[in-house]
Amino acid sequence: MNSIIALAGLTGNLSILGFAVATLSPAIGMAMVVAKAMESTARQPEVGNRIQLFMFIGLAFIEVLGLLGFVAYIMGS
Repeated sequence: MNSIIALAGLTGNLSILGFAVATLSPAIGMAMVVAKAMESTARQPEVGNRIQLFMFIGLAFIEVLGLLGFVAYIMGS
């Protein structure tokens, strides 16, 4: 079994996979937040400024989670 994994080039540790998930997940989350904010602004343009404020706060939290994943990767390797 190990020789099959070595032939496939899958040597290394699982932290690389964790790093990929840690960088991909915030990107998907940010895209969803921006899409929903645009949809909400289109439905109620009069509260667009408030929606934009909450969108930026949410994006900041998502970015912090992504950076925490990156730091955890660096500390784990």
